[in-house]
Amino acid sequence: LLLCVDMGCGYHTAGHAAQLPQNLSTIAVPPFKNETLTYRIEQRLTSSVVREFNTRTRYHIVPDITDADATLRGTVLSTTASPLTYDTSTGRAASVLVVVSMSVTLSDRAGKVLYQNPAYLFREQYEVSQDLSSFFEEDSPAFRRLSQDFARTLVANILEGF
Repeated sequence: LLLCVDMGCGYHTAGHAAQLPQNLSTIAVPPFKNETLTYRIEQRLTSSVVREFNTRTRYHIVPDITDADATLRGTVLSTTASPLTYDTSTGRAASVLVVVSMSVTLSDRAGKVLYQNPAYLFREQYEVSQDLSSFFEEDSPAFRRLSQDFARTLVANILEGF
């Protein structure tokens, strides 16, 4: 069983945004790039961001940049999972700090940057009951939560102009 523990400061944003244009109706979200060894993390993050845009906004989200008013591109730069505490009876990790570093840019059709954060850091602490090496498994509940939390934060930052 994995439980999320709120650290109070789960993410850090250093992005720059302009007010999104009123005529913006379609956003392309091509698959994010993955520069890490974490298998398929870019797919999980991309699908979470698309789902969040579809749920929270009026924008039509498409995978192809051809017909889009703007394009959101992301690159997963690094992922780390570090044990914070250990179970004294088993010696296994009891809680883990996960840090995902990304570069994200939303540009309009002409290339004007509407939102950019080249050093997006997202941190989450999780209590674990399985070994640390399986944290980033594709279907792990913690990995799903991390992706959903990242997507909520990113979409909010873009919409609120941070």
